[in-house]
Amino acid sequence: MSLPAATLRVSALLLVRDRRVLMVRARGRDVLYLPGGKAEPHETDVEAVIREAREETGLQLTPDDLEPFGTVTELAHGQAPGTMVAMALFAVRPGGTLDAASPVASAEVDEVEWVTSADADRCPPAGVETLRRLVAAERID
Repeated sequence: MSLPAATLRVSALLLVRDRRVLMVRARGRDVLYLPGGKAEPHETDVEAVIREAREETGLQLTPDDLEPFGTVTELAHGQAPGTMVAMALFAVRPGGTLDAASPVASAEVDEVEWVTSADADRCPPAGVETLRRLVAAERID
Protein backbone atom coordinates (compact mmCIF):
# COMPACT_ATOMS: atom_id res chain seq x y z
CA MET A 1 0.00 0.00 0.00
CA SER A 2 1.43 3.39 -0.94
CA LEU A 3 1.12 6.48 1.18
CA PRO A 4 -0.86 9.44 -0.13
CA ALA A 5 1.25 12.11 -1.83
CA ALA A 6 2.15 15.20 0.14
CA THR A 7 0.00 18.29 -0.36
CA LEU A 8 1.43 21.78 0.04
CA ARG A 9 -1.01 24.38 1.36
CA VAL A 10 -0.41 27.78 -0.20
CA SER A 11 -2.29 31.05 -0.66
CA ALA A 12 -2.18 33.21 -3.77
CA LEU A 13 -3.25 36.71 -4.74
CA LEU A 14 -5.39 37.57 -7.75
CA LEU A 15 -4.86 41.22 -8.64
CA VAL A 16 -6.63 41.90 -11.94
CA ARG A 17 -6.32 45.11 -13.96
CA ASP A 18 -7.33 45.76 -17.55
CA ARG A 19 -8.26 42.07 -17.98
CA ARG A 20 -4.75 40.93 -16.94
CA VAL A 21 -3.64 39.28 -13.69
CA LEU A 22 -0.45 40.05 -11.77
CA MET A 23 2.16 37.28 -11.71
CA VAL A 24 5.77 37.12 -10.57
CA ARG A 25 8.84 35.19 -11.65
CA ALA A 26 10.60 33.97 -8.54
CA ARG A 27 14.36 34.45 -8.33
CA GLY A 28 16.11 31.78 -10.38
CA ARG A 29 12.87 30.13 -11.54
CA ASP A 30 11.68 29.64 -15.10
CA VAL A 31 7.92 30.00 -14.66
CA LEU A 32 5.39 32.62 -13.61
CA TYR A 33 3.59 32.29 -10.29
CA LEU A 34 0.79 34.20 -8.63
CA PRO A 35 2.11 36.27 -5.72
CA GLY A 36 1.78 34.08 -2.65
CA GLY A 37 3.26 31.11 -0.90
CA LYS A 38 3.11 28.69 2.00
CA ALA A 39 1.42 29.69 5.23
CA GLU A 40 3.50 29.72 8.38
CA PRO A 41 2.17 27.28 11.02
CA HIS A 42 0.47 30.11 12.97
CA GLU A 43 -1.06 31.83 9.90
CA THR A 44 -4.46 31.61 8.27
CA ASP A 45 -4.65 31.51 4.47
CA VAL A 46 -5.60 35.21 4.43
CA GLU A 47 -2.69 36.17 6.70
CA ALA A 48 -0.32 34.19 4.48
CA VAL A 49 -1.43 35.86 1.25
CA ILE A 50 -1.18 39.32 2.82
CA ARG A 51 2.37 38.62 4.06
CA GLU A 52 3.54 36.96 0.86
CA ALA A 53 2.10 39.70 -1.39
CA ARG A 54 3.90 42.32 0.70
CA GLU A 55 7.19 40.37 0.63
CA GLU A 56 7.06 39.70 -3.13
CA THR A 57 5.44 42.85 -4.55
CA GLY A 58 5.37 45.49 -1.81
CA LEU A 59 1.55 45.60 -1.88
CA GLN A 60 -0.02 46.54 1.45
CA LEU A 61 -3.21 44.49 1.78
CA THR A 62 -5.76 44.10 4.55
CA PRO A 63 -8.32 41.30 4.96
CA ASP A 64 -11.01 43.76 3.81
CA ASP A 65 -9.24 44.07 0.43
CA LEU A 66 -9.71 40.37 -0.32
CA GLU A 67 -12.48 37.99 -1.31
CA PRO A 68 -12.11 34.20 -1.62
CA PHE A 69 -11.98 32.89 -5.20
CA GLY A 70 -11.82 29.15 -4.51
CA THR A 71 -9.00 26.64 -4.22
CA VAL A 72 -7.02 25.05 -7.04
CA THR A 73 -5.49 21.61 -6.42
CA GLU A 74 -2.92 20.47 -8.98
CA LEU A 75 0.47 18.76 -9.22
CA ALA A 76 3.11 20.97 -7.58
CA HIS A 77 5.78 22.40 -9.87
CA GLY A 78 9.40 21.77 -8.90
CA GLN A 79 8.55 19.39 -6.04
CA ALA A 80 8.93 15.64 -5.53
CA PRO A 81 6.90 13.53 -8.00
CA GLY A 82 3.29 13.18 -6.91
CA THR A 83 3.38 16.22 -4.62
CA MET A 84 0.19 18.25 -4.89
CA VAL A 85 -0.46 21.92 -4.19
CA ALA A 86 -3.75 23.18 -2.74
CA MET A 87 -3.73 26.89 -3.58
CA ALA A 88 -6.32 29.09 -1.85
CA LEU A 89 -7.05 32.01 -4.18
CA PHE A 90 -7.92 35.49 -2.95
CA ALA A 91 -9.10 38.17 -5.37
CA VAL A 92 -8.49 41.84 -4.66
CA ARG A 93 -11.81 43.67 -4.45
CA PRO A 94 -11.98 46.41 -7.11
CA GLY A 95 -12.59 49.99 -6.13
CA GLY A 96 -10.11 50.13 -3.26
CA THR A 97 -6.74 51.75 -2.72
CA LEU A 98 -5.01 48.85 -4.49
CA ASP A 99 -6.48 49.93 -7.84
CA ALA A 100 -3.69 52.51 -8.08
CA ALA A 101 -0.94 50.64 -6.21
CA SER A 102 2.16 49.74 -8.19
CA PRO A 103 3.50 46.26 -7.47
CA VAL A 104 7.29 46.03 -7.64
CA ALA A 105 9.65 43.06 -7.73
CA SER A 106 11.23 42.41 -4.33
CA ALA A 107 14.44 40.64 -3.41
CA GLU A 108 12.50 37.35 -3.73
CA VAL A 109 11.32 37.86 -7.31
CA ASP A 110 13.07 38.81 -10.53
CA GLU A 111 10.08 40.51 -12.14
CA VAL A 112 6.37 41.24 -11.99
CA GLU A 113 4.22 40.83 -15.09
CA TRP A 114 0.58 41.39 -16.06
CA VAL A 115 -0.57 38.29 -17.95
CA THR A 116 -3.53 36.81 -19.81
CA SER A 117 -4.50 33.24 -20.64
CA ALA A 118 -2.11 33.52 -23.62
CA ASP A 119 0.73 33.20 -21.07
CA ALA A 120 -0.48 29.82 -19.73
CA ASP A 121 2.47 28.01 -21.33
CA ARG A 122 4.76 29.95 -18.94
CA CYS A 123 2.87 28.83 -15.80
CA PRO A 124 2.90 25.69 -13.63
CA PRO A 125 -0.27 23.54 -13.51
CA ALA A 126 -1.94 25.48 -10.67
CA GLY A 127 -1.34 28.74 -12.53
CA VAL A 128 -2.78 27.30 -15.74
CA GLU A 129 -5.94 26.19 -13.90
CA THR A 130 -6.22 29.60 -12.20
CA LEU A 131 -5.97 31.38 -15.57
CA ARG A 132 -8.70 29.07 -16.90
CA ARG A 133 -10.97 29.95 -13.97
CA LEU A 134 -10.30 33.68 -14.39
CA VAL A 135 -11.27 33.44 -18.09
CA ALA A 136 -14.42 31.46 -17.17
CA ALA A 137 -15.30 34.22 -14.66
CA GLU A 138 -14.75 36.79 -17.44
CA ARG A 139 -12.06 38.60 -15.43
CA ILE A 140 -9.12 38.18 -17.85
CA ASP A 141 -8.66 37.55 -21.58
